[in-house]
Order: sequence, then C-alpha cells, then structure tokens
Amino acid sequence: MGERKGTNKYYPPDFDPAKHGSLNRYRNSHPLRERARKLSQGILIIRFEMPYNIWCDGCKNHIGMGVRYNAEKKKVGNYYTTPIYRFRMKCHLCVNYIEMQTDPANCDYVIVSGAQRKEERWDMQDNEQILTTEHEEKQRLETDSMFRLEHGAKDKAKLQRAAPSLSELQEVQSAWKDDFAINSLLRSKFRDEKKQIKEEEERDQALLKKASLDLKLVPEKEEDKKLAALLKYRSLESYEQKQKKKRSEICNRSWFSPGADSGQQTPGNALRKLGIRPRTLSAPGISPVTLGVVRRTSKEENRAEDKLPASPNGSCSSSAGGESVREETGSKVESRERTQSESDLSSVQTLATSTSTAQGKTSTAHTVSLSCLVPDYSDSSSESDG
Repeated sequence: MGERKGTNKYYPPDFDPAKHGSLNRYRNSHPLRERARKLSQGILIIRFEMPYNIWCDGCKNHIGMGVRYNAEKKKVGNYYTTPIYRFRMKCHLCVNYIEMQTDPANCDYVIVSGAQRKEERWDMQDNEQILTTEHEEKQRLETDSMFRLEHGAKDKAKLQRAAPSLSELQEVQSAWKDDFAINSLLRSKFRDEKKQIKEEEERDQALLKKASLDLKLVPEKEEDKKLAALLKYRSLESYEQKQKKKRSEICNRSWFSPGADSGQQTPGNALRKLGIRPRTLSAPGISPVTLGVVRRTSKEENRAEDKLPASPNGSCSSSAGGESVREETGSKVESRERTQSESDLSSVQTLATSTSTAQGKTSTAHTVSLSCLVPDYSDSSSESDG
C-alpha cells in the first residue's frame, strides 16, 4: 500500500532525497495539512462524535448521540498515567461553543461548558454491568493475598449464578449464526411483501380508473369486508326464476274474487259492483194496492152474498149486508194476499242471496225478482162481469 502511494506522488526536478528527505519537508507542510494548523498550540483538529444526548445552552436545541463535529483536541492533564483530553466544537445550529473532556476514572465524558447532558444514566450495579475496579481496590489486590483470595471466591460464585443466563444467550445467538440463511429468509420475506403491495396498488388503480375517481384508497380491513358482505345491490333470483314463480302463483290463484271465496258478499254489494241500484222494498209497506194488484172475488162469494137475508129496509139492508160480507171477505183476502206477498218477498231475497255468489248471475236474480211481482190477470175477468 505504501509503495503504491509513493508512485502516485509528483516529485519536482529540484527534489533531493538526501537534502529534503520527504515531500512534506520539501513543501514545508505537515502531513495532516489543515488539521495541524494549530499544532504549535498543542491543538489538533479531529472528527469528534457526540457520546450521548445533550441540550445546547445557546439555541436550546437537542443534539443527539452520534452527531459528528470538527473538534479541537487538546491535552489538559493526566489521571495517573492516563492523559485527559478536552474537545472544543461549535454547535451546528448556532454560534455557541461546546467543551467536553474525558473522565478516565469513570470511563465517561464530562461536559465542561456550553451544554447540558440529557439524564439517561443508570446504576451499573443495578443494571448488572461490569463495574470498573477502583484504584484502592487494585492496590489491595496487588498487596493483600487474603483479599485477593476472597475476591476470587466471590467472582466464582458470581459466575455460577450467571451460568444459566449465559448459556441461554449462547443458544439464542447460535440461531443467528448462519448469516446467509437469515439474510435469504429476510430478503424472501421482503420480496413477498413488495409483491403483495404491488398487486394491491394495481387493483386500487384499476378500481379508481373504472369509477373515474381521483382519491387515495385506504387499506382493507376485516370489519369492512364483513360489512360489505351484508350489503346486496341486486336480487338473488334471476329473471327466469321470477317468471316461473309468477306463473305458479297465477296457476294456483282462485278464479273468483276474494269476496266471493269468503262467502261474505251481500246482494247489495254485488249489485253495486254491477252498477245496478236495487229498489228498497219494506215488508210492512207491501200491499196489493202498492203492487198494483186488483183481485176479484170468486163466484162462490157472490152466491153467499145473494143468500143473505133481507133487512127490514129492503134493498138497503141487502146492500148493507152485502157490503158487510164483502168487507169481511175482503179483509180475509187482503190478509191472505199479504201473507202470500211476504212469502214471495222472502223467496226473492233467498234467491238473490243464493245467486250473489257468482258475479255474472246477479242481474238474472234481479230480473226474476221483478218478474215475480208482476200480477197475472189471465184467470180474472172484468169487474163489471161480477
């Protein structure tokens, strides 16, 4: 490596190795170049990394652990034979300077000025970490043999207590020993996830393009899938199934109306549906006179009137007796006719009720009922013949 660097350097014509020794002495420069510009003051520019989180006193901003700075390194003292170095750097967020130095006694860094430490420290003994040996203890171990023996016995007991946890840690680390297999497994997992994400994006883009939408779709969830499964936007039956069901309902339906099937339809309702207004007939008011019927007395009744005895007054008495007999016979005839008309009316109503069950026969019943009320004069003669 060194010989290759030497061949890449440019040596001027007046360079004399015996006189100058090296190119740095020929150029009168330090090998560290700008980093050694304050070397006469005992200061060297190095790349310093922040050992822990701090708060800057100038801008009050947080500076995380691991942030790197160009710091001025300077020796300020010794801890026994260990040198103590101080580092001075400028904050990258303001003009404030931060100074820190090493602490060999505690194996730590101490802030001298310009910042405050973010307290995240813990006790090493409580955290079961290896504690640093103090200087007095080191001297006793070197001079006192009994103390050294007791210290060794304590260390062995501590090792026995920590043996199970150490073996468990070794087993866990052995599972990660094959770096190639673990790396292959991790890469295959990443490829599957990437493929799944790509398929979801293509499916979302196709859906947005179909619906002509321009928005961001959120990932699906199981609750959304269950809720969407309960929604139905179309009929479960096809057109052929609907037509078949409709035909079966028509075939199984009754030919008559629901009122006729129930048997609760009245003659008035049937006539009202047909547009016929029935005449209201009251039984007490029906008489031969209202119906236009004139019934003549029979010949036997006339003979009975002739056989009546004459009254002292002559014709007047006979006429009076005839009138009384005629009134008596007329009342009997009238009662008989009333009875007959009431029976005819009841038969008409019964016939109309029986015929109202069929929708097309109501008008026939009405015609029959009206024809029954028409008087018959075929056997009767004129009133003057009597």
